[in-house]
Amino acid sequence: MALSEDHVREELKKVIDPELFVNIVDLGLIYVVDIQPGEEGKENVHVEMTMTSPMCPAGPQLVANSRQVIEAIEGVGTVDIKVVMDPPWTPEKMTEDARDQLGIF
Repeated sequence: MALSEDHVREELKKVIDPELFVNIVDLGLIYVVDIQPGEEGKENVHVEMTMTSPMCPAGPQLVANSRQVIEAIEGVGTVDIKVVMDPPWTPEKMTEDARDQLGIF
């Protein structure tokens, strides 16, 4: 399977926010997934993600878990994850599934 943004996002659904028990993709925390050619036939992945709040205590864990999941994808070289706070996260960024899971209507 060729490496694609959709593939990376699907793998990132394995990363669950430990406080909300919803995956980071459905929470709307993943803003950018950029894939570029790397060395030795591998592809480098750059991700821009945010947190539900600037002082999110799970932030380091979410970044580390995201890196681990992406590095496990066949054909991935370098993984760069940047935490951004602009634009700020809002509940409107969540999928319908995430809203249902959290009881937000």
